[in-house]
Amino acid sequence: MTDWFYAALLGLIEGVTEFLPVSSTGHLLIAERLLGRHYSDLFNTVIQSGAVLAVLVVFASRVRTLLTQWNEPAQRDYLLKLATAFIITAIGGLALKEAGMKLPKDLAPVAWATLAGGIFFVALEAQLKNRAGSDSVSWSIAIAVAGGQLIAACFPGASRSGTTILLALAFGLSRAAATEFSFLLGIPTLMAAGAKETLDALRHPSPHEPVALIAFAGVIAAITAFVSVRWLLNYVRSHSFTAFGWYRIVAGILLLAFAYCS
Repeated sequence: MTDWFYAALLGLIEGVTEFLPVSSTGHLLIAERLLGRHYSDLFNTVIQSGAVLAVLVVFASRVRTLLTQWNEPAQRDYLLKLATAFIITAIGGLALKEAGMKLPKDLAPVAWATLAGGIFFVALEAQLKNRAGSDSVSWSIAIAVAGGQLIAACFPGASRSGTTILLALAFGLSRAAATEFSFLLGIPTLMAAGAKETLDALRHPSPHEPVALIAFAGVIAAITAFVSVRWLLNYVRSHSFTAFGWYRIVAGILLLAFAYCS
């Protein structure tokens, strides 16, 4: 199998998992282990940015409304909450980096975070059952979601979208509204992280894959992310996140077995 096939496969995994509540970091780490290859930070940053750009396309109408009608009370309130959550995440993320926090590359932490997130999803959905939840994002929800992003930054496998959606649901937001707020907040958060990683790579050059290969994987990630996000937005209108919870439980158990038995 060629490098192009491997790049396409990782772009596909990134695009499918970046915004589903299942952890793209965990899936990419597992894929790299199984393929016996390690890809550069620049490669991972570019394919993540491709997925984010696809989400921006999906939410183009919503983003346009927020920006062009920002003077309307409802739109301004939503924008302020998004901005506040983003600022909290940015400050917290920089503080964690200054403190020397580095993501572990071992499978065991990824497996435990995947399993824990799955248990939380199943337990929370069982508690919520037929409750519809509110469509209004409160300040407490916005702050909790920002905290969820920081938790995901500390624990690979926790899933940024999974943790933020989980906390939003726990604070009483509806599934559709929780998914939308998580995705919209993910756009500036992941774009800022991607821009910083790219600048760092340019300032401190290190070996990486050919640019054409990285760009190709980024395009694959963008296409698959577009399809994945469109599907999830339709799915949550009539389904709970229980299936994702059970998927994470099974995946977490398998990963633990692989981590401790291999």
